[in-house]
Amino acid sequence: MANLRDIRRRIKSVKNTAQITRAMQLVAAAKMKKAQDQAIAGRDYANQLNEVLVNLKANFEEETHTLLQARQGKRELMLVVSTDKGLCGALNTNLFKKVRSESGDETHYVTVGKKLRTILSKLGKEMIADFEVKDPVPFAEARPISRFLTKQFLDGHYDKISIAFNNFVTVMNQEPTIIQLLPLSSETVGEAQEFEGVGFSVVPGAVDPSKDYKFEPSPMEVLDALLPLYINFQVYQTLVESRASEHSARMVAMKAATDNAKKFIKELTLEYNKARQAAITSELLEITTKEPSFRSSALLSMPTSHKPATSLPFSMRWKFVTAPTAWKPLSFWKCNNTSAMAGCALLRCLRPMA
Repeated sequence: MANLRDIRRRIKSVKNTAQITRAMQLVAAAKMKKAQDQAIAGRDYANQLNEVLVNLKANFEEETHTLLQARQGKRELMLVVSTDKGLCGALNTNLFKKVRSESGDETHYVTVGKKLRTILSKLGKEMIADFEVKDPVPFAEARPISRFLTKQFLDGHYDKISIAFNNFVTVMNQEPTIIQLLPLSSETVGEAQEFEGVGFSVVPGAVDPSKDYKFEPSPMEVLDALLPLYINFQVYQTLVESRASEHSARMVAMKAATDNAKKFIKELTLEYNKARQAAITSELLEITTKEPSFRSSALLSMPTSHKPATSLPFSMRWKFVTAPTAWKPLSFWKCNNTSAMAGCALLRCLRPMA
């Protein structure tokens, strides 16, 4: 059985760990609420932008715009949005499995977040850029990423641009998702985005396209201005989704760690009490087993003239002194001391009568 001092140290260490995980849980819950508020605040902007794009769809063909033209090549550039810190469960692991299963040999990567950037670099994957994003995510920091991805597509370096991120479904559920950013499909451009909680999903026909708009100077020029905004908003939304997923996963993981720490503390406390009671019982047994041998050795060490004799008359037997002037007759053999120390004190108080 472990030493009592070691058990006390382990209990103290686990309590300190539980305090840290509890604090991280509260911080993650507050950050998750901010990420949700960010996504909700962008709903009105997304609805208005989609409404305009729906009405533009009737005025252009898919082949007329470069960002809408499908290509036959297999060169792909994937934006991977992961976390900068750990302690968020299997969030990054599940995303990496999704990326590895759906990416080909000709896939290159642009990363946001340190975790998957480290994993991809160790595996020898081709990474052409890395971006750092603050928390909470500013809308302005999504523009350099979207511009870089759009430029790579327009320059003909890649035939397809996709984004891999963790989609926030509920607090307990974060789903790794890969969406195609470029080329834009005319079937999905302009469809309303419905964010249940903060979840990312496409709902066809949610916007009424029957409104009559007049575009000046021309629908194509308006499309040239709106599509970059649409791409920028898509990138921004995936960043917000990933941050909300990160904080929710960390909150759940830290809550589980706190609960496990409390359970471990109870088990260690029970083990400590058992060890302490066993030590006390052992000491009591040691005292009681050594008492008879102490009594025998004490009697043998006494002078012969002071040894009690049952054959002597009662007046000549040992007497117990309670005070210098008070004498009370008490037979030595009727004395039943229960410890060695008590027996030693008793022997010091015994003297024969004159």
